[in-house]
Amino acid sequence: MKALRAKPVKVLGVGSYLKCDDNSGAKELMIIGVVGYKGVRSRVPKAGVGDMVICSVKKGNPKMVSTIVKAVIIRQKKEYRRFSGVRIAFEDNAAVVVNEEGVPVGTEIKGIVAREAVERYPKIAAISQGVV
Repeated sequence: MKALRAKPVKVLGVGSYLKCDDNSGAKELMIIGVVGYKGVRSRVPKAGVGDMVICSVKKGNPKMVSTIVKAVIIRQKKEYRRFSGVRIAFEDNAAVVVNEEGVPVGTEIKGIVAREAVERYPKIAAISQGVV
């Protein structure tokens, strides 16, 4: 996994709900696991911008509801600081459904995407409207 140019605060734990911001058919996701998380026993795994998570689809296309998918977090409400000194915060928590290799399932992303997610997964930048 590629290193980031910022250290986003990891605030989205297991059980957090995310808005799905692409046209894959899912509308709302719930985090059930974090890919690559290593932690202390009994500690709830957490994720931030640019992390890949395992989610359950809660709302959306009836064929996708209650399926398990992988997603990349592209926005988070909690502000974080980039090494340049700029603080970044978004209006909502959002993710994009991806496959095992990190390629998005949908063909377009409705909102803007954080630069930290684009650094790790360049294919997300190709279908996004803007990168902040």
